[in-house]
Amino acid sequence: MHRTHTCGELTISDLGNTVILSGWVQKSRDLGGMTFIDVRDRYGVTQLVFDPADDESLRAEARSLGREYVIKVTGKVIERESKNPKIPTGEIEIKVARLEVLNAAKLPPFTIEDDTDGGDDLRMKYRYLDLRRNPLRNNLVLRHRLAQETRNYLDKHHFLEVETPVLIKSTPEGARDFVVPSRMNPGEFYALPQSPQTFKQLLMVSGFDRYFQLVKCFRDEDLRADRQPEFTQIDCEMAFVEQEDILQLFEGLIKHLFKQIKHIDLDTIPRMPYDEAMRLYGSDKPDIRFGMPFVELNTVLQGAGFPVFDKADLVVGINAQGCASYTRKELDALTDFVKRPQIGASGLVYLRCNADGTFKSSVDKFYSPEQLAVWANAFDAQPGDLLLVMAGNTDRVRKQLCELRLEIASQRGLRDKNTYAPLWVTDFPLLEWDDESGRYHAMHHPFTSPKVEDIPLLETEPGNVRANAYDLVINGTEIGGGSIRIHDRDLQSLMFKHLGFTAEEAQKQFGFLLDAFTYGAPPHGGIAFGFDRLVAVFAGLDSIRDVIAFPKNNAGRDVMIDSPSAIAGTQLAELGIALS
Repeated sequence: MHRTHTCGELTISDLGNTVILSGWVQKSRDLGGMTFIDVRDRYGVTQLVFDPADDESLRAEARSLGREYVIKVTGKVIERESKNPKIPTGEIEIKVARLEVLNAAKLPPFTIEDDTDGGDDLRMKYRYLDLRRNPLRNNLVLRHRLAQETRNYLDKHHFLEVETPVLIKSTPEGARDFVVPSRMNPGEFYALPQSPQTFKQLLMVSGFDRYFQLVKCFRDEDLRADRQPEFTQIDCEMAFVEQEDILQLFEGLIKHLFKQIKHIDLDTIPRMPYDEAMRLYGSDKPDIRFGMPFVELNTVLQGAGFPVFDKADLVVGINAQGCASYTRKELDALTDFVKRPQIGASGLVYLRCNADGTFKSSVDKFYSPEQLAVWANAFDAQPGDLLLVMAGNTDRVRKQLCELRLEIASQRGLRDKNTYAPLWVTDFPLLEWDDESGRYHAMHHPFTSPKVEDIPLLETEPGNVRANAYDLVINGTEIGGGSIRIHDRDLQSLMFKHLGFTAEEAQKQFGFLLDAFTYGAPPHGGIAFGFDRLVAVFAGLDSIRDVIAFPKNNAGRDVMIDSPSAIAGTQLAELGIALS
């Protein structure tokens, strides 16, 4: 027996018991002639004490232990003289009678502490050591609990967890596929699934009316804090449903997770059409933890002779309440922020609403005090407010002002990670135009159903067709999205036509699905949540990398195992692959 208890289990009620503990040496210290060692496992830390009055040789052996040695000790639970209320075991310690080194350890390349001295690259290389630290271990415990509660909720609502293939057919829509050569079929390739989309629809045709899966998905796209080349989805599909059925059931899932994990009772999740989200916040995933909605100002500010405003498609601004005290240096910093290449704005106009009721603007020479008062009135501004205005192409300026809004909110501490503001965004455009390819692409995927009343517009105004689609956003992060699917072969064929597929191409790529629809496909729809992003939101983190046990870096590499890597020429020959 290597242990009778874990290192986070013993309390004052265990006084006098003889116990066996095993774990890693966290740290050691000599005080008053005695040696104290903290031993750690995934459950916590327990203090060991070695008294030379009892056994000097045992104490000498304890003093030779290094950090991260794996040890086993036998001893008696005694009360600590100097208690530590910060840990569950802080009232007791183990008076050690026997010590066994199970494995010695090299000095780790960084300290295994909550606040470590290891940089990101070093910790990624030694991820197995980084995972010993409490923050990462707690993240994975949280991930486990979210997965279990998700399964519990969906099981109670009669969902079946069904596995779908990992080696599938490459399709042309969406991000780039990861491809896998087939040795038995030379010159042909599998693709790793970007999602199980077509398979879950086929399960609906098969009569499995409620499906879910915590599934690995793969996309070969540029990485950032909330993207990894392989990621996990809570993937769900339902038959004989409409949009409202799905929103209600999965709003219930989110409420269940917040209640069980965070002990938070969420109110009814508000809904916002896509057009309104773009008009008020410049984003299809708006952060509504704070105000600062956009105010459109074309009728207020154009025609005064200021060329930047007069020539713009859209003049729009936000009210940073209480920020009139910003200095010229701070305002210049905001201007520099929006001029960064990542944002690309040409400038920023401000109007201070002074405490005495007067106004100060960066465009005073174009606007009289009376006109500035009208400008302020459009924002319902009060003395002490700061109005920030941008102008330009409608789509671009909305995105630029969105970034400024988030920056102001961050500066003012309005993006509290312990405040949660979920939102359903609905009525997305079905299609979006791509100048490079000269055709429309599906905003979500080609199986998304248009709004029934908008179907006639496919022939005349395809850009104005709304999708029967919805996203769940939490704190400005898209957590999940889904849609009612097309279940009619003729409508699906029409959709492929408007996406630029010939009938032959559609049959070659998706013939299996089109054929399935001829055998009685029920109305169906679903949703997929980004599980890694959901865990990160619950953990209060910006990066999903810290909630994944073995993630890739920003270059898509696993530096711990040095992957991807070259493979032997004999393997390439077997696969019929020649490298140029």
